[in-house]
Amino acid sequence: MATAHKHTHREHEGEALIDAARRSLETQGERWTGMRSEVFEELARHSRPVSAYDIAENLSNRRGSRVAPNSVYRILDIFVRKNLANRIESANAFLVNSHPGCRHDCIFLICDDCGAADHVDDDALTGALREAGQAAGYAEVRPVVELRGLCAACSK
Repeated sequence: MATAHKHTHREHEGEALIDAARRSLETQGERWTGMRSEVFEELARHSRPVSAYDIAENLSNRRGSRVAPNSVYRILDIFVRKNLANRIESANAFLVNSHPGCRHDCIFLICDDCGAADHVDDDALTGALREAGQAAGYAEVRPVVELRGLCAACSK
């Protein structure tokens, strides 16, 4: 089995996370609008993957007016493309990237019982997957690796 290669990225939280996300998005030529800020802040409130519908509902309740899930999906798609969020494909849900600006492919570990999601970084494994896709003639290969099981707390 490949040894996980650790990254030297800085994990952010709270206001520092929001500031890092804003700087990262603006550095990449995108605007940090009020709605994008609200969606990011709502996403960052959750430690588990959350759906666009849940984000839209929570924002609607807070604002007192309806926020369309389609608008939230568009913003989340930008966040995923710009590395501010990760999409958990198997759950059609999103998780904030606590180290915006650090580019690498995460391997997600998802608990089938409580829904918790963690990630590990293993550049050797994801690099091999990327190379296999490119060898098969695919361009812009993006490995999506999700492992399901029980987290430490649920397996007790």
